[in-house]
Amino acid sequence: MFELIYPVDPAPVLPLPTADNPGITTRIRGEMVPVVEENGLVIGQASRYDVHGGIKLLHPVVHLHIINRKGELFIQKRSMKKRQFPGMWDTAVGGHVDYGELLEVALFREAFEELGFSGFNPIYIKTYLWESSREKELVNVFAAVGNFDLSPSNDEVTEGRYWTMDEISGSISKGVFTPNFEQEFESLRDTLLALL
Repeated sequence: MFELIYPVDPAPVLPLPTADNPGITTRIRGEMVPVVEENGLVIGQASRYDVHGGIKLLHPVVHLHIINRKGELFIQKRSMKKRQFPGMWDTAVGGHVDYGELLEVALFREAFEELGFSGFNPIYIKTYLWESSREKELVNVFAAVGNFDLSPSNDEVTEGRYWTMDEISGSISKGVFTPNFEQEFESLRDTLLALL
């Protein structure tokens, strides 16, 4: 399985000061996330604010696809409070890895925070690079298979339900799903079904 490789001493806070931005007051704000190379080597840390603020520092995230025994995929609807893609349907669980955290620890934390979901056996699927106009992520994809009773209720997720694969395919490119979910679903559909 893919894993992050942390340095022995804490990694430097990025971005490093420049002549145009000599201060660090905007950089140490809120959660700190690892800044990585594509091979998982942690080369720095940055605030979540900065990695979403157009600097495009590569940082790891985790995604969990939950598929039931009927071959239906659980998808969450993002809260209208979200800065990116509010009100759109997305991967069952998705979130940032905190600095110092292992991928599996982040996965279980995010699953519990977003869905109150625990007690599952994650299956590692793949790691890939995702880049949008605002950020650059190293996405670590996992799946969980089983007949789980899920009921999201929090500030990040407004609702969730199981969708058939055909229902998802029929809604692609219609503004229903986040762009990242659409790309990921199309690349993983057969892999997810093969887990049954």
